[in-house]
This record gives sequence, C-alpha cells and structure tokens, in this order.
Amino acid sequence: MNVWLTLGVAIIAEVIGTSALKASHGFSQLLPSMVVVAGYGVAFFCLSLTLRQMPIGIAYAVWSGAGTALIALIGVVLYKQRLDIPAIIGIVLIISGVLVLNLFSKSSPH
Repeated sequence: MNVWLTLGVAIIAEVIGTSALKASHGFSQLLPSMVVVAGYGVAFFCLSLTLRQMPIGIAYAVWSGAGTALIALIGVVLYKQRLDIPAIIGIVLIISGVLVLNLFSKSSPH
C-alpha cells in the first residue's frame, strides 16, 4: 500500500477516534467508547506501517498537524466551537508547516 495512503488512513482514523472521544463522555457511553478504541487502534497500526518507509519525524509531523487541523474544523462544524484569530493563524501555520515538509524537504519521501 502507498505510504501516503496509509498515513492518510491513520490520520482519518485518529480524527474519528478523537471526535468520538468527546461523545464518549469520559468513556461512560459504550458505542462512542468503542469507536475511540477502534479509531486509535487503526490509527496507530497504520502509523506503524507508515514508519517502515517514512522517517518518524516527518510522519508524525504530518499525522499530528493534519489531525489537529481536521479536529479544529470538526469542532467548528459539529460542536459549534468558535476559533479566534490567534487560533486560526496557528492552524494556518500548522498546515503551512506540513506543506513545506511535503513539498520542499528532502527528508520526506516523494
């Protein structure tokens, strides 16, 4: 499987798990709690497969950066959370950093 596809699956699974974490209400709700465990299980499994071909620093930067940006977006859309200007600037900087790593770094597999 393509390393970027595997990393993408890891990111999506982590975002699903994290989104369900809020809905689990401290693991007191069974179904969301099961989604959390499954989401993180898939995320870490796929991340471990990614690390066979990609340096850990690059993989983790992309995984955590993309996950952070997606969770912030889900917070706005699903949970009606508001982001102030510093939060938006921070998220833009995270996305910019991931893009710089992917487009210009020789450490990142292309």
